Amino acid sequence: MSGALHFRNARIICAEGGERHGDLFVADGRIVDSARGAETIDCRGALLMPAIVDLGVASIDRAAFRAGGIVRVGLMPDQSPVLDEPGIVQRSALIGRPDLWIHPIAAATRGLAGTDLAEMAICASAGARAVGTGRGWITDSGVMARVLAYARDLGLTVVAHSEDAGLVGDAVATEGETATRLGLPAAPALSEPLAIARDLMLTEAADARLHLRQVTTAAGFELVRAAKRRGVRVTCGITPAHLLLSDNAMSDFRTFTRLSPPLRSEEDRRAALAALADGTIDVLCSGHDPRGPEEKRLPFADASAGAAGAVTLLPLALGLARDGHLSLERLSALLSRNPAAVLGIDAGSLQPGAEADIMLVDQNAPWQISADTLPGTAGNTPFDGLPVQGRVLRLFKGGRELG
Repeated sequence: MSGALHFRNARIICAEGGERHGDLFVADGRIVDSARGAETIDCRGALLMPAIVDLGVASIDRAAFRAGGIVRVGLMPDQSPVLDEPGIVQRSALIGRPDLWIHPIAAATRGLAGTDLAEMAICASAGARAVGTGRGWITDSGVMARVLAYARDLGLTVVAHSEDAGLVGDAVATEGETATRLGLPAAPALSEPLAIARDLMLTEAADARLHLRQVTTAAGFELVRAAKRRGVRVTCGITPAHLLLSDNAMSDFRTFTRLSPPLRSEEDRRAALAALADGTIDVLCSGHDPRGPEEKRLPFADASAGAAGAVTLLPLALGLARDGHLSLERLSALLSRNPAAVLGIDAGSLQPGAEADIMLVDQNAPWQISADTLPGTAGNTPFDGLPVQGRVLRLFKGGRELG
């Protein structure tokens, strides 16, 4: 058998197969029940998990993805040029292989302008796995209704940003004590549930599939819960930043905390942890959007929103599990299986027959997050200086180890 591997003495974590201690076999790039002549890898009790499927990254950053255990990414449509033409989509889908599989999220409207529908069908045939609104919200409800209906007919999920553009304007923070004290342009947290409410109603009417890329407010989570109870086909995601930080982290004008959507109140942060625990949140993503010093060493209101999140996603997620917010089995679903399902790809599993996208993880390895030394194109992170635990020891894509 080609490239057969025998992982022994592993703590195997899989959303579908649960948790077990023992052996895992790989042959011809897939998980199998057994394999003769396999190379033995002694895991020494380390975690063996499906490699991460990171849904909604803003840029391709191979070094950061490899260090973070990420082998598949859902690429946001707001690239340069915008992913609204089949040729651009196809090139994006192919440039990372075989080490990194890029699953483009095509633009829902031409140029992401929110007016004319993009050629979704042709983009889907070119490799797009979903369609999205990018970092913005489609203001025109008629356009959004047509986007949802067209995507439904194509069997694609619509990946939406959830902030009412009319309320947000040029705001860089959430209204509250911190924004007032710092004198920052701010928008009410209400901008999120307003956008979510409209998109949920349109999704329900169209019987379409909607993924809210990031939900960050208590009111937003309540709307998603209620919609799921009604049978609306909606999923939602969040980044570790909105689970672990509130707008208090902005108090020193540190531009590493300038994010989109902005950090919320402590009450909303606690609501996010509750939504993680009760299953409302489906996807944990990095929101990887690295920004260099030329975009961050500016006054807070002038700095670009975004943070490098690919390398820190796994250790921060393991910390949430260590603190009892979720099990490792559910963590695997949030990082791998569920984002793969949103993109309509068969990945994120360690069951026999699945593609062998695997990471070996030392969940107890201590290290300190440092913006100056993070692998990747830029290291701007709101977690700069934070001690964490958890490192990827080895990473495999289709049974082949990535160096």
